[in-house]
Amino acid sequence: MTPKEYFEIKVPENLKTKADKLTSINAIYEFNLTGPNGGVWTLDLTAPGGAVSAGSSGKANCTITMEDENFSKLVTGQLNAQMAFMTGKLKVAGNMGLALKLTSVI
Repeated sequence: MTPKEYFEIKVPENLKTKADKLTSINAIYEFNLTGPNGGVWTLDLTAPGGAVSAGSSGKANCTITMEDENFSKLVTGQLNAQMAFMTGKLKVAGNMGLALKLTSVI
């Protein structure tokens, strides 16, 4: 599954099934994925029910940057988020605490 497919299909499903967890997070995330299947996506958990969209909102509380291939491995469980962060495959800008909460949504 490409990152684009993941953000268009899987994330909206997760927003519906995990709606109870969204209200406690109340943040805007931006994903900057590099590589041939990369792009920029915004995950807005301040909106009721959450929302995901292509592009940057310019209002992110937490920005995640990584290669598209590593992102695909991360969301399929082939790559551990902590190991990816410690080895530089995943970079976080902004509120680090929010990055830790993201695993419950993604």
